[in-house]
Parts: sequence; structure tokens; C-alpha cells
Amino acid sequence: MAGLARPAAFAALCNRARRIKWVVHAKPPFGGPEQVLKYLARYTHRVAISNSRILSMECGKVTFLWKDYADGNKTKVMTLDAVEFIRRFLLHVLPGGFVRIRQFGFLANRARRGKLVLCRVLLGIPAAPTKAAATDQRDGRVHDKQCPACRTGHMILTRVFPTAPPPRQDSS
Repeated sequence: MAGLARPAAFAALCNRARRIKWVVHAKPPFGGPEQVLKYLARYTHRVAISNSRILSMECGKVTFLWKDYADGNKTKVMTLDAVEFIRRFLLHVLPGGFVRIRQFGFLANRARRGKLVLCRVLLGIPAAPTKAAATDQRDGRVHDKQCPACRTGHMILTRVFPTAPPPRQDSS
């Protein structure tokens, strides 16, 4: 592997691999298409492993947490050589030209609201109810519960602080 650190050697390896006629064997999914979509969604909507799951990186080894779905979803610890960890991580990196789903199309943050309205019109579906206003059960009034800064989420009143008195102005 050390020889592949030279750019010419790595390029030669890539050129040899490009000339091979690859045969890809894809078995039918065990749990059906729903399970396949659920599995793929984990990689198209977030990174393969979060920093919080990596426990240590010492002496060329990476220790991390993983979930064993076959053993009742138990969280387990695994230690791999750094090269093997990187190899496995790179299996989950999207190829060039592909983009993550949430950053593209009608669900892209930049145009989501307008495009979803257009989708509903084209599909003949009634408009979605707005979540900006909610009725207070105690007095029946409508209160804006949406955060005024980010316009997402719901604010919950926990405490009201009295306003500070205006600063005194000396007449000297």
C-alpha cells in the first residue's frame, strides 16, 4: 500500500481498475424494499458515523460504538485498524455527481415552502394547515408559538422577566 502514496502509482492502479469489466451481483433484499429504503435513507440523510460514536484513535486503531441489529439493537464497541476503518467509512461516501437528498429538489431548504405548495396544487391536495398559530386551551385566544428568530419550532413560555427601568439621566 505504501507504493500507492506516489501519485503515478495510484493513477496507474486507477487506470487498471477502470479497464476491468466489473460484474456486480446484487442479491434480493432480505426484508423487502421497505427495509432497503430505510437502510439507504441513513446514508442519504446524514454522515455514516457521528463523532460522538468514535471513542478513541490511538496506535493506528479506531474504537467506536455500533448497533448490532441482529442482537436486539444492542450497542457494542468495535476496534479496527485505521486503514480498515477508513475503507469501511468510504464505502458510505456518495459517488461524485450524487447529492444528498435533503439538499436537492423540491425539498431543498431554499425553495421547500413554495415547491411543496406547487406540489399540493398539482396533486389536488388541500393546503397544509399552518403551524405558526395555536389556540391556547386556557383562554381560547390564538398565540404565535413560532420562534421569531428562526421561524421554526415552537416556543414554550417558561418565565417572564420584568423589564429593567430606563437609566437615570443626571441633570448636572
